[in-house]
Amino acid sequence: MEGSGDEFMKYRSPLVSRYASKEMAYNFSDRKKFTTWRKLWIYLAKAEKALGLPITDAQVSEMESHADDIDFVMAAEEERKLRHDVMAHVHTFAHCCPTAAPIIHLGATSCYVGDNTDLIMLRDGFDILLPKLARVIDRLANFAEKYADQPTLGFTHYQPAQLTTVGKRACLWLQDLVMDMRNLQRAREDLRFRGVKGTTGTQASFLQLFQGDHEKVEELDRKVTEMAGFKKSYLVTGQTYSRKVDVDSLCVLASLGASVHKICTDIRLLANLKEIEEPFEKEQIGSSAMPYKRNPMRAERCCSLARHLMALVSDPLQTASVQWLERTLDDSANRRISLPESFLTADIILSTLQNITEGLVVYPKVIERHIRHELPFMATENIIMAMVKAGGNRQDCHEKIRVLSQQAAAVVKQEGGDNDLLARVQADPYFTPILGQLDSVLDPKTFIGRAPQQVTRFLSEEVRPVLEPYKSKMDVKIELEL
Repeated sequence: MEGSGDEFMKYRSPLVSRYASKEMAYNFSDRKKFTTWRKLWIYLAKAEKALGLPITDAQVSEMESHADDIDFVMAAEEERKLRHDVMAHVHTFAHCCPTAAPIIHLGATSCYVGDNTDLIMLRDGFDILLPKLARVIDRLANFAEKYADQPTLGFTHYQPAQLTTVGKRACLWLQDLVMDMRNLQRAREDLRFRGVKGTTGTQASFLQLFQGDHEKVEELDRKVTEMAGFKKSYLVTGQTYSRKVDVDSLCVLASLGASVHKICTDIRLLANLKEIEEPFEKEQIGSSAMPYKRNPMRAERCCSLARHLMALVSDPLQTASVQWLERTLDDSANRRISLPESFLTADIILSTLQNITEGLVVYPKVIERHIRHELPFMATENIIMAMVKAGGNRQDCHEKIRVLSQQAAAVVKQEGGDNDLLARVQADPYFTPILGQLDSVLDPKTFIGRAPQQVTRFLSEEVRPVLEPYKSKMDVKIELEL
């Protein structure tokens, strides 16, 4: 097709082509994967040499000098012939390292490079996500602080309920995200290295290489683990590390997806009420047919992708459950999809949510109008208490209020009019003793309880402290390309 590049002739995942950040896309790229394989082979050779195997400085130097210059065409040709991706890359590496060729992958099994690289990618993926989540929490904390004492209607069952504040509602969102932060940190810290374990995890090949010296085999494992940047390796593995590790990693991302879906659903509901809006660009079009529309498309995108993220966790759960004995290969194709897609999707929704939280727009006048519409009903108990304090009978006052409330409700529901309960109270001589108190009785700020104080304490004690490790990464702003 004239004028079309090859990339438009085949399916491209929108996770990469449309949404994901460059750093997360690179983290799961072939370039990152296969250069990591070469680094792992270099780590293995260095450690084996240090422990006395006949490997020369020249062989190690040759490997290091070719760590990044991968001939992907040759590797693909080798894989077509061998039907084995690891051996294809062993041959490709050996081709440019003829001196080192005899000792590349010495004693190792495919999972030495495959599984260890996956663990490195998971670790680095969490390291990309955590500062992004911290920035979302920071932006939302600033929003909560700004609107800590802005009264707004609360909703239970999506029906008007007792007042809360805009900032207090944001703290409900923040509480979930802070839990997600702790979950991601724990999952990241729990990751260990598979290390040097051999074909079924027994380290038999390395024990043979070191002529039965168990201490050297353990030291080899320690050295390679340390060179890869891990503090610990799993003491026992089959051929692979336990696929429960993937479950743990993707469970916390799915949980994050649930939090983001809830937050963005709330924003969409509030946008419908015109109380809060996500950012809307000057030339942005909400609808091709209805030019007046301002659709919450960023929040909708987050919800859409969060559903995908939550669904992905079923893959590692099922994979872990069907790994037979020391391993089966039915994990491989699934993991090539589910692991990268989970991190790419989490990356996208965090970037989008940061953009939303940096530009959330609040419309106090709309919020006040909604409060005025509902507050007279909510204030009936306060009116009764004021009348009792002025010498009235509680039961008589309750009946008066009940009748007037029903009349006002009929105006609202049957006639489509405004709530006129307050006017009815003012017109009824029975309430003359408290007419001068009605303004204070109906002040919205008397209905928000301790919401502002809760916001202040929550931000101080539970939110700001979790952001401390990421202070140097707070200034990054997100400009969405789409």
